[in-house]
Amino acid sequence: MLSLLNKCGLFAQTWTKTRLSGVQCTSLLRAAKGQQMSQRSSNGDSMALKLDTPEFKKLFTPELAQLREIFQQYNYELRLAGGPVRDLLLKKVPQDLDFATNATPEQMIEMFTREGVRMLNKKGEEHGTVTARVNNQVNYEITTLRIDRVTDGRHAEVEFTKDWRLDSERRDLTINSMFLGLDGTLYDYFNGREDLELRKVAFVGDATSRIQEDYLRIMRYFRFYGRIAQEPDAHSPRTLQAIRENSAGLAQISGERIWLELKKILVGNHAGSLMKTMHDLDIFPHIGLPQTAHLPTFKLVWERSKHLDPRPMTLLASLVQSEEEFMNIHNRLKVSGEEKTNGLFVLSHRKDKDHSDPAKPYKDIIIMGKEKNTRQYVLEVLKYRGDEQLLREIESWDTPRFPVTGKDVMGLGVPRGKNIGILLESLKERWLDEDYKTSKEDLLKLVPDLQEGLNKLHLNRGCDHTD
Repeated sequence: MLSLLNKCGLFAQTWTKTRLSGVQCTSLLRAAKGQQMSQRSSNGDSMALKLDTPEFKKLFTPELAQLREIFQQYNYELRLAGGPVRDLLLKKVPQDLDFATNATPEQMIEMFTREGVRMLNKKGEEHGTVTARVNNQVNYEITTLRIDRVTDGRHAEVEFTKDWRLDSERRDLTINSMFLGLDGTLYDYFNGREDLELRKVAFVGDATSRIQEDYLRIMRYFRFYGRIAQEPDAHSPRTLQAIRENSAGLAQISGERIWLELKKILVGNHAGSLMKTMHDLDIFPHIGLPQTAHLPTFKLVWERSKHLDPRPMTLLASLVQSEEEFMNIHNRLKVSGEEKTNGLFVLSHRKDKDHSDPAKPYKDIIIMGKEKNTRQYVLEVLKYRGDEQLLREIESWDTPRFPVTGKDVMGLGVPRGKNIGILLESLKERWLDEDYKTSKEDLLKLVPDLQEGLNKLHLNRGCDHTD
């Protein structure tokens, strides 16, 4: 170990004379610490770590074992790719498993057909992805190694390859460019593991080239920065410059794809600083957000609500000052109807409500609400305001049921028609004023006087028309 450390020390002193690179020096130090490193493989793969962790072992269900055996039987390689590899290195059990292989789609189809494995989603095969359903229980997506031949900033024409490094080179970020063999061997061509250890988010190779292949990668950069980085503003100046120069390309990306990424940015780490950085890089106009957004308000709302698990739309509402601005966002991002209602509700109810009982106005809104999810929207308003005490009170509140129905009112001789709805609303308002304590019997006693008042109102209107 001492000789290895001395060798790295010599490298530091004689930068221009030694053949050791910084990465090689780091590898030597890791080897000195006893980490198990494999030798360079015969096909040119980089130095690889052998992973043997509890999280990795948990992946091996009978279905995955069968999938591995099938590929081994036909002499094709099968490796985990991208996200699950990153998660495993972070000691997390992946939620989804993505696989890559040197088998072509046609070879996989032939192989699975012979082995009696059902295949789903035929449309994916033209892009190189075959979905195998093993034991009729688990679906696995396996994609043939490929390279991008032609790109237009949104889509790519791909060509299949046998070269693992070329496939890795076409991916967006170094931390997403790694492969992991099912024997635990890590294949890392672009220092993704080192960047992950440093909590560094970097594009594979030239940032401008990667961005111009798919402009959505700008949004993915910020999403993964919030997920991986420990410091809020440790961006590479060159990366930010590449993003600034290409931000207009986001205008050609569909709103749905942008919203999928933006949602994760809004509720991720460092969202306050990341949104400011995106604003400063002139990204906002191209994704439908107002350039006049008051970012200090967003940061305040995010900081006081992030521990309360707010919805992305709840946080996004802090960037707008009017319904018109919100609708501009809706039209660009194509948010769902439920998300739209959530945003407009927060926008309408986020201001202070003057009442001796702070919970009462929100309880009344829930009682009177006509939206299916009014209760949840009220909770989102309280998250927005950072009012945890009131949030917990409303969460635990058993919403009382208004005791009078239209049938009850008609039972008192009120004819069917719009007067029924008017009377019910009047009774409900009285019930609210009495803190939901008025009994059904007492409420029904009010119906004759209310009905008489309605009749007089209709009579007066009739006289006005006659005059």
